[in-house]
Amino acid sequence: MPRQILCTVAALALAASAGACSSSRFDTAALSAPVRPAPRIARPLPPEEPDLGPGLSSGPVTSAPLAPPPGAAGAPVVANPSGPIMAEPAPPPPVQQQAAIAPPPAPPVVSTGGRSAVVGGWTAKDATGASCKVNLASTPALDLYKASSAGCANKDLAKVTAWDFRDGEVYLYQPGGTVAARLRPAGGAMDGALSKSGAPLAMVR
Repeated sequence: MPRQILCTVAALALAASAGACSSSRFDTAALSAPVRPAPRIARPLPPEEPDLGPGLSSGPVTSAPLAPPPGAAGAPVVANPSGPIMAEPAPPPPVQQQAAIAPPPAPPVVSTGGRSAVVGGWTAKDATGASCKVNLASTPALDLYKASSAGCANKDLAKVTAWDFRDGEVYLYQPGGTVAARLRPAGGAMDGALSKSGAPLAMVR
């Protein structure tokens, strides 16, 4: 083998031996060096959820909708220049009126005026057309009232001395309680008949 080749081989062997030694020293130093733990990186913790008590959701808290301002339910809002805004009150609901059934009208009451309405002077006319004066006084006479006649051609009327008012009728009496005539007042006059003959008799003011 030539000398130059031998020198080259020897140089390579020395280089390999030196490299092995240095690698061994590096490994020994690396093993003998204390192992340091890797630094921890702090991570942010998730936000804690508040304890809302039993029955409440732990989800995201949302605000409740605000109540509508006065007048937002349909009532018109009237601006008051001298004060706060006021809501005009809604009109009251219409009242359902029931049709009232009117009672039938009562029959008219015909008033004869009573005993006091016939007190005074009357002109009596019989069926013959003869007339005379009959006065019905308010002076009591026993259980009747005093009466008198003047200028009567009819004998029954000429004997009238008392009168009474019963059941809406005027009774003319002769002495002894005999009924001379019966008349019913009507519109400022009296119409009736003589008791004995049944002849019509009328008396007017």
